[in-house]
Amino acid sequence: MFSREFIEKIPKTDLHLHLDGSIRLKTLIELAKEYRVNLPSYEEAGLKELVFKDAYASLNDYLKGFAYTGAVLQNEPSLERVAYELGKDNQAEGVRYIEVRFAPQLHVHRHLNSISVLKAVARGLDRAKAEFNNRKEVRDGLEPEFEYGIIVCAMRMFGKGFSEYYTDLLNVLSHSEPRSVFALASQELVKLSVEARDKYGLPIVGLDLAGAEDGYPADDHIGAFSLAHKNFMKKTVHAGEAYGPESIFQAITDCHADRIGHGYYLFEQSMIKDGAVDDKEEYIKKLVEYIADRRITIEVCLTSNLQTNPAIKDLSQHSFKYMREAKLSTSFCTDNRTVSSTTVSNEIEKAIKYFELTPRELKHLVIYGFKRSFFPGSYIEKRDYVRRVIDFYEKLEAEYEIQKV
Repeated sequence: MFSREFIEKIPKTDLHLHLDGSIRLKTLIELAKEYRVNLPSYEEAGLKELVFKDAYASLNDYLKGFAYTGAVLQNEPSLERVAYELGKDNQAEGVRYIEVRFAPQLHVHRHLNSISVLKAVARGLDRAKAEFNNRKEVRDGLEPEFEYGIIVCAMRMFGKGFSEYYTDLLNVLSHSEPRSVFALASQELVKLSVEARDKYGLPIVGLDLAGAEDGYPADDHIGAFSLAHKNFMKKTVHAGEAYGPESIFQAITDCHADRIGHGYYLFEQSMIKDGAVDDKEEYIKKLVEYIADRRITIEVCLTSNLQTNPAIKDLSQHSFKYMREAKLSTSFCTDNRTVSSTTVSNEIEKAIKYFELTPRELKHLVIYGFKRSFFPGSYIEKRDYVRRVIDFYEKLEAEYEIQKV
Protein backbone atom coordinates (compact mmCIF):
# COMPACT_ATOMS: atom_id res chain seq x y z
CA MET A 1 0.00 0.00 0.00
CA PHE A 2 2.84 2.40 0.90
CA SER A 3 6.09 2.28 -1.03
CA ARG A 4 9.37 3.08 0.70
CA GLU A 5 9.74 5.97 -1.73
CA PHE A 6 6.43 7.46 -0.61
CA ILE A 7 7.35 7.08 3.06
CA GLU A 8 10.66 8.88 2.53
CA LYS A 9 9.11 11.69 0.51
CA ILE A 10 6.25 12.62 2.81
CA PRO A 11 7.04 15.49 5.20
CA LYS A 12 7.82 14.11 8.65
CA THR A 13 8.86 15.19 12.13
CA ASP A 14 11.15 13.81 14.79
CA LEU A 15 10.12 15.23 18.16
CA HIS A 16 12.31 12.93 20.27
CA LEU A 17 15.82 13.07 18.87
CA HIS A 18 18.97 13.00 21.01
CA LEU A 19 21.94 14.85 19.54
CA ASP A 20 24.56 12.67 21.24
CA GLY A 21 22.78 9.48 20.20
CA SER A 22 22.58 10.45 16.54
CA ILE A 23 26.16 11.12 15.45
CA ARG A 24 27.41 9.56 12.23
CA LEU A 25 29.81 6.71 13.00
CA LYS A 26 32.28 8.05 10.42
CA THR A 27 32.21 11.40 12.22
CA LEU A 28 32.58 9.76 15.63
CA ILE A 29 35.71 7.96 14.46
CA GLU A 30 37.21 11.11 12.89
CA LEU A 31 36.52 13.24 15.96
CA ALA A 32 37.85 10.54 18.31
CA LYS A 33 41.12 10.47 16.39
CA GLU A 34 41.31 14.28 16.32
CA TYR A 35 40.62 14.72 20.04
CA ARG A 36 42.39 11.54 21.18
CA VAL A 37 39.31 9.79 22.53
CA ASN A 38 39.71 6.04 22.94
CA LEU A 39 37.17 3.90 21.08
CA PRO A 40 36.84 0.11 21.22
CA SER A 41 37.19 0.15 17.43
CA TYR A 42 38.06 2.72 14.80
CA GLU A 43 36.10 0.94 12.10
CA GLU A 44 32.37 1.42 11.58
CA ALA A 45 31.82 -2.36 11.41
CA GLY A 46 33.67 -2.80 14.68
CA LEU A 47 31.64 -0.14 16.45
CA LYS A 48 28.41 -1.73 15.20
CA GLU A 49 29.53 -5.07 16.56
CA LEU A 50 30.81 -3.86 19.93
CA VAL A 51 28.82 -0.75 20.82
CA PHE A 52 26.04 0.39 18.45
CA LYS A 53 24.28 -2.92 17.99
CA ASP A 54 21.00 -4.07 16.47
CA ALA A 55 19.97 -5.62 19.81
CA TYR A 56 20.97 -4.83 23.39
CA ALA A 57 20.88 -6.86 26.58
CA SER A 58 19.44 -4.04 28.68
CA LEU A 59 18.95 -0.29 28.95
CA ASN A 60 22.41 -0.02 30.53
CA ASP A 61 23.91 -1.84 27.55
CA TYR A 62 22.05 0.53 25.24
CA LEU A 63 23.46 3.58 27.03
CA LYS A 64 27.15 2.56 26.82
CA GLY A 65 27.63 4.29 23.49
CA PHE A 66 26.88 7.71 24.95
CA ALA A 67 30.17 7.67 26.85
CA TYR A 68 31.99 7.72 23.49
CA THR A 69 29.75 10.21 21.69
CA GLY A 70 29.73 12.56 24.67
CA ALA A 71 33.52 12.48 24.87
CA VAL A 72 33.95 13.89 21.36
CA LEU A 73 31.33 16.62 21.83
CA GLN A 74 33.31 18.80 24.21
CA ASN A 75 34.07 21.75 21.93
CA GLU A 76 32.20 24.10 19.63
CA PRO A 77 33.47 22.79 16.26
CA SER A 78 32.41 19.20 16.99
CA LEU A 79 29.02 20.25 18.36
CA GLU A 80 28.39 22.42 15.31
CA ARG A 81 29.48 19.69 12.91
CA VAL A 82 27.34 16.97 14.46
CA ALA A 83 24.30 19.26 14.59
CA TYR A 84 24.78 20.22 10.94
CA GLU A 85 25.12 16.60 9.83
CA LEU A 86 22.06 15.62 11.86
CA GLY A 87 20.03 18.25 10.03
CA LYS A 88 21.29 17.00 6.66
CA ASP A 89 20.59 13.36 7.52
CA ASN A 90 17.00 14.18 8.42
CA GLN A 91 16.49 16.27 5.30
CA ALA A 92 17.74 13.38 3.17
CA GLU A 93 14.78 11.22 4.23
CA GLY A 94 12.09 13.88 4.05
CA VAL A 95 12.04 14.97 7.68
CA ARG A 96 11.02 18.65 7.62
CA TYR A 97 10.90 19.45 11.33
CA ILE A 98 13.11 18.21 14.15
CA GLU A 99 13.48 18.97 17.82
CA VAL A 100 17.03 18.17 18.83
CA ARG A 101 17.45 17.48 22.52
CA PHE A 102 20.56 17.19 24.67
CA ALA A 103 21.89 18.17 28.09
CA PRO A 104 24.09 21.27 27.63
CA GLN A 105 25.62 20.78 31.08
CA LEU A 106 27.19 17.52 29.89
CA HIS A 107 29.35 19.58 27.53
CA VAL A 108 30.33 22.41 29.88
CA HIS A 109 33.85 22.80 31.29
CA ARG A 110 36.25 25.59 32.13
CA HIS A 111 36.85 26.31 28.43
CA LEU A 112 33.23 26.09 27.26
CA ASN A 113 30.11 27.60 28.85
CA SER A 114 26.46 26.64 28.39
CA ILE A 115 25.51 29.52 26.10
CA SER A 116 28.42 28.71 23.80
CA VAL A 117 27.30 25.07 23.69
CA LEU A 118 23.79 26.07 22.65
CA LYS A 119 25.07 28.59 20.10
CA ALA A 120 27.32 25.96 18.49
CA VAL A 121 24.45 23.48 18.06
CA ALA A 122 22.20 26.24 16.69
CA ARG A 123 24.88 27.30 14.18
CA GLY A 124 25.11 23.79 12.81
CA LEU A 125 21.35 23.40 12.49
CA ASP A 126 20.98 26.90 11.03
CA ARG A 127 23.51 26.05 8.32
CA ALA A 128 21.65 22.87 7.39
CA LYS A 129 18.36 24.77 7.43
CA ALA A 130 19.66 27.58 5.21
CA GLU A 131 21.05 25.18 2.62
CA PHE A 132 17.79 23.23 2.41
CA ASN A 133 15.48 26.24 2.36
CA ASN A 134 17.50 27.83 -0.43
CA ARG A 135 16.39 25.08 -2.81
CA LYS A 136 14.23 26.47 -5.63
CA GLU A 137 11.17 24.32 -4.88
CA VAL A 138 11.19 25.54 -1.27
CA ARG A 139 11.77 29.19 -2.21
CA ASP A 140 8.94 28.96 -4.74
CA GLY A 141 6.57 27.62 -2.10
CA LEU A 142 6.13 24.22 -3.75
CA GLU A 143 7.46 22.39 -0.70
CA PRO A 144 7.45 23.21 3.03
CA GLU A 145 10.72 24.44 4.46
CA PHE A 146 12.92 22.70 7.01
CA GLU A 147 12.57 23.97 10.58
CA TYR A 148 13.96 22.97 13.95
CA GLY A 149 13.85 23.64 17.67
CA ILE A 150 16.19 22.76 20.54
CA ILE A 151 15.01 20.98 23.69
CA VAL A 152 17.33 21.18 26.69
CA CYS A 153 17.53 18.11 28.92
CA ALA A 154 17.74 18.30 32.68
CA MET A 155 19.11 15.16 34.32
CA ARG A 156 17.14 13.28 36.99
CA MET A 157 20.48 12.42 38.53
CA PHE A 158 24.20 12.67 37.82
CA GLY A 159 27.45 11.70 39.45
CA LYS A 160 31.03 12.85 39.48
CA GLY A 161 32.45 12.03 36.09
CA PHE A 162 29.29 12.79 34.13
CA SER A 163 30.93 16.06 33.12
CA GLU A 164 33.31 18.63 34.55
CA TYR A 165 30.33 20.89 35.27
CA TYR A 166 28.45 18.25 37.26
CA THR A 167 31.61 17.18 39.08
CA ASP A 168 32.35 20.75 40.14
CA LEU A 169 28.76 21.25 41.28
CA LEU A 170 28.83 18.13 43.46
CA ASN A 171 32.21 19.12 44.92
CA VAL A 172 31.13 22.68 45.75
CA LEU A 173 27.89 21.44 47.31
CA SER A 174 29.44 18.41 48.95
CA HIS A 175 27.44 18.85 52.17
CA SER A 176 24.10 18.99 50.38
CA GLU A 177 21.76 16.11 49.73
CA PRO A 178 22.51 14.92 46.15
CA ARG A 179 18.87 15.18 45.12
CA SER A 180 18.85 18.85 46.06
CA VAL A 181 21.93 19.36 43.88
CA PHE A 182 20.18 17.64 40.97
CA ALA A 183 17.26 20.01 41.44
CA LEU A 184 19.55 23.04 41.53
CA ALA A 185 21.27 22.01 38.29
CA SER A 186 17.88 21.74 36.59
CA GLN A 187 16.89 25.23 37.72
CA GLU A 188 20.19 26.63 36.46
CA LEU A 189 19.52 24.94 33.11
CA VAL A 190 16.15 26.67 32.79
CA LYS A 191 17.65 30.07 33.66
CA LEU A 192 20.43 29.80 31.10
CA SER A 193 17.98 28.48 28.47
CA VAL A 194 15.64 31.41 28.97
CA GLU A 195 18.63 33.72 28.58
CA ALA A 196 19.72 31.91 25.42
CA ARG A 197 16.21 32.23 23.99
CA ASP A 198 15.37 35.77 25.04
CA LYS A 199 18.76 37.50 24.88
CA TYR A 200 20.43 35.65 22.02
CA GLY A 201 17.38 34.58 20.01
CA LEU A 202 18.21 30.87 20.00
CA PRO A 203 15.26 28.56 19.24
CA ILE A 204 15.13 26.89 22.65
CA VAL A 205 11.62 25.48 22.51
CA GLY A 206 11.32 23.17 25.49
CA LEU A 207 12.61 21.51 28.64
CA ASP A 208 13.01 17.76 29.05
CA LEU A 209 13.83 15.54 32.01
CA ALA A 210 16.03 12.55 31.18
CA GLY A 211 17.91 9.85 33.03
CA ALA A 212 17.06 6.99 35.37
CA GLU A 213 13.39 7.05 36.42
CA ASP A 214 13.50 4.48 39.23
CA GLY A 215 14.68 6.15 42.44
CA TYR A 216 14.89 9.62 40.93
CA PRO A 217 11.33 10.96 40.76
CA ALA A 218 10.28 13.87 38.62
CA ASP A 219 8.98 15.80 41.61
CA ASP A 220 12.59 16.49 42.63
CA HIS A 221 12.57 18.90 39.69
CA ILE A 222 9.29 20.71 40.34
CA GLY A 223 11.15 23.99 40.85
CA ALA A 224 12.79 23.83 37.42
CA PHE A 225 9.60 22.91 35.60
CA SER A 226 7.64 25.56 37.45
CA LEU A 227 10.25 28.12 36.40
CA ALA A 228 10.04 26.89 32.80
CA HIS A 229 6.24 27.09 32.99
CA LYS A 230 6.39 30.71 34.17
CA ASN A 231 8.73 31.55 31.28
CA PHE A 232 6.47 29.98 28.66
CA MET A 233 8.78 27.08 27.84
CA LYS A 234 7.09 23.93 26.56
CA LYS A 235 7.74 20.77 28.55
CA THR A 236 8.31 17.11 27.79
CA VAL A 237 9.46 14.39 30.20
CA HIS A 238 11.01 10.96 29.72
CA ALA A 239 8.46 8.84 31.57
CA GLY A 240 7.13 5.33 31.33
CA GLU A 241 10.28 4.12 29.58
CA ALA A 242 11.65 2.06 32.44
CA TYR A 243 9.09 2.84 35.14
CA GLY A 244 5.33 2.70 35.41
CA PRO A 245 2.17 4.84 35.14
CA GLU A 246 3.03 6.72 38.35
CA SER A 247 6.05 8.26 36.62
CA ILE A 248 3.83 9.48 33.79
CA PHE A 249 1.34 10.87 36.32
CA GLN A 250 4.13 12.83 37.99
CA ALA A 251 5.28 14.20 34.65
CA ILE A 252 1.90 15.63 33.72
CA THR A 253 0.90 16.86 37.18
CA ASP A 254 4.13 17.99 38.88
CA CYS A 255 6.02 19.01 35.74
CA HIS A 256 3.15 20.31 33.56
CA ALA A 257 4.30 18.05 30.71
CA ASP A 258 2.86 18.88 27.29
CA ARG A 259 4.30 15.67 25.87
CA ILE A 260 5.63 12.37 27.23
CA GLY A 261 8.82 10.74 26.01
CA HIS A 262 8.22 7.02 25.39
CA GLY A 263 5.28 6.33 27.73
CA TYR A 264 5.75 2.64 27.00
CA TYR A 265 4.48 1.39 30.38
CA LEU A 266 1.39 3.61 30.49
CA PHE A 267 -0.95 0.61 30.51
CA GLU A 268 1.12 -1.69 32.72
CA GLN A 269 -0.64 -2.42 36.05
CA SER A 270 2.25 -4.55 37.28
CA MET A 271 4.53 -1.50 37.22
CA ILE A 272 2.42 0.29 39.86
CA LYS A 273 3.77 -0.24 43.36
CA ASP A 274 1.51 -2.29 45.60
CA GLY A 275 -0.49 -0.06 47.90
CA ALA A 276 0.21 3.07 45.86
CA VAL A 277 -3.40 3.25 44.61
CA ASP A 278 -6.62 1.54 45.64
CA ASP A 279 -7.61 0.30 42.19
CA LYS A 280 -4.79 -0.06 39.65
CA GLU A 281 -7.10 -0.66 36.71
CA GLU A 282 -9.21 2.39 37.47
CA TYR A 283 -6.08 4.50 38.06
CA ILE A 284 -4.74 3.67 34.59
CA LYS A 285 -8.14 4.22 33.00
CA LYS A 286 -8.39 7.72 34.48
CA LEU A 287 -4.78 8.51 33.59
CA VAL A 288 -5.29 7.46 29.97
CA GLU A 289 -8.52 9.46 29.77
CA TYR A 290 -6.77 12.55 31.10
CA ILE A 291 -3.90 12.20 28.62
CA ALA A 292 -6.37 11.70 25.77
CA ASP A 293 -8.61 14.60 26.76
CA ARG A 294 -5.71 17.05 27.20
CA ARG A 295 -4.07 15.86 23.95
CA ILE A 296 -0.80 15.20 25.75
CA THR A 297 1.27 13.70 22.95
CA ILE A 298 3.35 10.56 23.46
CA GLU A 299 6.66 10.47 21.63
CA VAL A 300 6.68 6.84 20.47
CA CYS A 301 10.09 5.24 19.85
CA LEU A 302 9.35 1.73 18.59
CA THR A 303 12.86 0.47 17.80
CA SER A 304 14.42 1.98 20.91
CA ASN A 305 11.79 0.39 23.17
CA LEU A 306 12.31 -2.98 21.51
CA GLN A 307 16.05 -2.72 22.12
CA THR A 308 15.87 -1.60 25.77
CA ASN A 309 13.07 -3.94 26.80
CA PRO A 310 14.14 -7.53 26.00
CA ALA A 311 10.73 -8.77 27.17
CA ILE A 312 9.22 -7.35 23.97
CA LYS A 313 9.59 -10.20 21.49
CA ASP A 314 8.33 -8.28 18.47
CA LEU A 315 6.82 -4.89 17.77
CA SER A 316 3.27 -6.23 17.56
CA GLN A 317 3.48 -6.42 21.38
CA HIS A 318 4.37 -2.74 21.73
CA SER A 319 1.94 -0.68 23.79
CA PHE A 320 1.38 1.59 20.78
CA LYS A 321 -1.49 -0.75 19.93
CA TYR A 322 -3.24 0.31 23.15
CA MET A 323 -2.39 3.95 22.56
CA ARG A 324 -3.99 3.60 19.15
CA GLU A 325 -7.11 1.97 20.56
CA ALA A 326 -7.43 4.76 23.13
CA LYS A 327 -7.11 7.39 20.37
CA LEU A 328 -4.14 8.99 22.11
CA SER A 329 -2.09 11.65 20.40
CA THR A 330 1.17 10.02 19.29
CA SER A 331 4.11 10.76 17.03
CA PHE A 332 6.78 8.38 15.72
CA CYS A 333 10.33 9.30 16.73
CA THR A 334 13.80 7.75 16.47
CA ASP A 335 15.11 8.52 19.98
CA ASN A 336 18.67 7.92 18.78
CA ARG A 337 19.38 7.48 15.09
CA THR A 338 22.83 5.95 15.66
CA VAL A 339 22.36 4.00 18.88
CA SER A 340 19.11 2.50 17.58
CA SER A 341 20.35 2.34 13.97
CA THR A 342 17.11 3.77 12.67
CA THR A 343 15.45 6.64 10.81
CA VAL A 344 12.00 8.20 10.96
CA SER A 345 11.18 6.41 7.71
CA ASN A 346 12.18 3.10 9.30
CA GLU A 347 9.97 3.78 12.31
CA ILE A 348 6.98 4.57 10.11
CA GLU A 349 7.61 1.54 7.92
CA LYS A 350 7.66 -0.69 11.01
CA ALA A 351 4.44 0.86 12.34
CA ILE A 352 2.72 0.20 9.01
CA LYS A 353 3.92 -3.40 9.00
CA TYR A 354 3.13 -4.34 12.59
CA PHE A 355 -0.02 -2.28 13.15
CA GLU A 356 -1.47 -2.22 9.63
CA LEU A 357 -1.99 1.52 9.55
CA THR A 358 -4.48 2.81 7.02
CA PRO A 359 -3.69 5.80 4.77
CA ARG A 360 -5.97 7.95 6.90
CA GLU A 361 -4.25 6.87 10.12
CA LEU A 362 -0.77 7.38 8.71
CA LYS A 363 -1.59 10.88 7.51
CA HIS A 364 -3.15 11.75 10.87
CA LEU A 365 -0.11 10.48 12.80
CA VAL A 366 2.40 12.26 10.59
CA ILE A 367 0.56 15.59 10.55
CA TYR A 368 0.00 15.45 14.29
CA GLY A 369 3.76 15.48 14.75
CA PHE A 370 3.77 18.95 13.23
CA LYS A 371 0.69 20.10 15.14
CA ARG A 372 2.03 19.00 18.53
CA SER A 373 5.55 20.26 17.94
CA PHE A 374 7.06 23.01 20.06
CA PHE A 375 7.45 25.15 16.94
CA PRO A 376 9.73 28.15 17.65
CA GLY A 377 7.64 30.69 15.72
CA SER A 378 4.30 32.27 16.56
CA TYR A 379 1.04 30.34 16.63
CA ILE A 380 -0.01 31.95 13.33
CA GLU A 381 3.32 31.02 11.75
CA LYS A 382 2.93 27.47 12.99
CA ARG A 383 -0.59 27.19 11.53
CA ASP A 384 0.64 28.45 8.17
CA TYR A 385 3.55 26.00 8.25
CA VAL A 386 1.30 23.04 9.09
CA ARG A 387 -1.03 24.05 6.25
CA ARG A 388 1.88 23.96 3.78
CA VAL A 389 2.87 20.55 5.15
CA ILE A 390 -0.66 19.19 4.69
CA ASP A 391 -0.86 20.56 1.14
CA PHE A 392 2.45 18.91 0.24
CA TYR A 393 1.40 15.63 1.85
CA GLU A 394 -1.85 15.59 -0.12
CA LYS A 395 0.04 16.37 -3.31
CA LEU A 396 2.19 13.29 -2.72
CA GLU A 397 -0.88 11.18 -1.93
CA ALA A 398 -2.29 12.08 -5.32
CA GLU A 399 1.05 11.52 -7.06
CA TYR A 400 1.43 8.04 -5.55
CA GLU A 401 -2.29 7.25 -5.90
CA ILE A 402 -2.76 6.57 -2.22
CA GLN A 403 -6.36 5.60 -1.57
CA LYS A 404 -7.80 7.62 1.32
CA VAL A 405 -9.44 4.84 3.32
